[in-house]
Amino acid sequence: MKQQELIRVLQAPVISEKSSLLAEQEKQFVFKVKKTATKKNIKQAVELMFNVKVDSVHVLNVKGKTKRFGRFVGSRSDWKKAYIKLKPGFDIDLSVA
Repeated sequence: MKQQELIRVLQAPVISEKSSLLAEQEKQFVFKVKKTATKKNIKQAVELMFNVKVDSVHVLNVKGKTKRFGRFVGSRSDWKKAYIKLKPGFDIDLSVA
């Protein structure tokens, strides 16, 4: 893939209590990614953007919740989440990025 397309693969880091613990203990980071992204694309994008080496990538599809808006029923969009584990000696500082 081209660099411009790889940059668009990662949409945002997921900042939660669970992802913070994973980052501190396991050097594993969580990102929201495009629904069409593959593990290979995600690995290349992280290595390009943060200048690190990726050990493994785990991907899961998150189902959007059904919500009520007054008397109308709607649903949030489905999205894709990636857990990225870095090789020893590498780290990502999301507070600066």
